[in-house]
Amino acid sequence: MVEEAHDQKHYSGRSGWLRAAVLGANDGLLSTSSLIVGVAAAATSSSQIVLAGVAGLVAGAMSMAAGEYVSVSSQSDTEKADIALEKAELVRNPGGELEELREILISRGMSRATAIKAADEMTAYDAIGTHVREEIGLSEVNSANPIQAGLASAVAFIVGGLPPVVVSLVSPTGLLAYLVAITTVAMLLMLGAAGAKLGGAPMGQAALRVAFWGVIAMTVTHIVGSMIGAQI
Repeated sequence: MVEEAHDQKHYSGRSGWLRAAVLGANDGLLSTSSLIVGVAAAATSSSQIVLAGVAGLVAGAMSMAAGEYVSVSSQSDTEKADIALEKAELVRNPGGELEELREILISRGMSRATAIKAADEMTAYDAIGTHVREEIGLSEVNSANPIQAGLASAVAFIVGGLPPVVVSLVSPTGLLAYLVAITTVAMLLMLGAAGAKLGGAPMGQAALRVAFWGVIAMTVTHIVGSMIGAQI
């Protein structure tokens, strides 16, 4: 009997862009809606509220892109430095590096005889790739990509932040804060569930967690806006 080809899905390959996309969309939605709700508690003009929401959307997207790019660039620089060190060590002390690889394989359950044979073959096939992966834990799957992370964060922030801005445009001033809040909670539930689905995690728990903290953020912002508005 011929076994079927291995087609099991794994989620780890999505970790880099998924983290940036989910974080960006969540921040875009929550930051923009909280800003709108807070300003609505202190302002009476719908144009002021919409202007604040648009400004927050643009500024937040740029901030997310720049912050994510700088953060992931630092991670990428560290990875490149580690790879350079590993390349130099393979040139300086190939025998020691080979023995280190053997010990790593033995620690993972291989017999010494098997580890020696495997280490020899792996090093002959791709020395630097093998040692970087086995010693440092880096691979093509989880290698940092600053541009990808920065763009994903900016686009996701805008996608997440647009709905509360649109709702604020079409809502009566008196109901604006409530309609934005309701829309935001609904979208947070969907966003939390979608992120969990893509990452292979339980959807219900993730959705409730995201929505709960979204409600807290909007409530605090509304209270602060009300207090400041009363003093102006």
